[in-house]
Amino acid sequence: MNGGIAKKTLTHIGISFVLLLNILPLLIALSSSFRSVSNMTNPLQLFSEFSLESYRVAFDKMHFMQALGNSLMLTVISVVVVVLFTSMAAYPIARINNRLSKALYLFFLCGLVVPSQMVIIPIVQTIQGLHIPSSQYTPILMFITCSIPFSSFLYTGFIKSSIPIEVEESALIDGAGLMRRFWQIVFPLLLPVTVSVVITQGVWIWNDYFFNMIFISRAAESPLPLAMLGFMGDQTNPTAWNVLFAACFLCALPLLVMFAFLQKYFIGGLTVGSVKG
Repeated sequence: MNGGIAKKTLTHIGISFVLLLNILPLLIALSSSFRSVSNMTNPLQLFSEFSLESYRVAFDKMHFMQALGNSLMLTVISVVVVVLFTSMAAYPIARINNRLSKALYLFFLCGLVVPSQMVIIPIVQTIQGLHIPSSQYTPILMFITCSIPFSSFLYTGFIKSSIPIEVEESALIDGAGLMRRFWQIVFPLLLPVTVSVVITQGVWIWNDYFFNMIFISRAAESPLPLAMLGFMGDQTNPTAWNVLFAACFLCALPLLVMFAFLQKYFIGGLTVGSVKG
């Protein structure tokens, strides 16, 4: 029994140590963000000063409201299209049990294997060949394409495991057509997994820097990740770390607010949606 208590105690100590290692950088960044711009003292002196000067400088320099609007536009359009297309695609895959549906399911899953960064050169060449202009809307094509595999996986698993087909059969007897059964019966029941898709895909789209850097060239069209480039210094203009940390927390704030309201749906939907595939 003493051995069991000792093992449990060591486990708790180990978990606490790992937790501290993960939280400490965030505490240092948060503490530094509440310092004045000129205060470059030891960052390990946590919360030695409380000032909003760095936040004011970051807000003005990165044109926060404009960048926030660009990020919202990119994220909302991409997520809405992904939810509509992948939910409709997953419905027949989950309900039709034949070789074609299984092949389509595996086809979507193959998209999880190939990193989009590996094929970015031919993708850019294809976009240029199709004469698609590079603008703030161009990354939406990549966001939708990269989000389809995982979203289809979640929707297919959720429909198979959590939505009984008897509900649809009752509607079919009442004369409901295919589209009516999907939109009025099935889709409302997909709320938990839809919230999971919104959060999992919305977070990476919101934070994405790679595709935005490639396709967006105008400063007025930059979303928040690109707007933060203005805080990176060089040999002649050192980085103002306090302002940079403040900008990081400003960018993360909308996501934290969203997760606070949707976390119960996120946990439930992600768990149930991955039980059966």
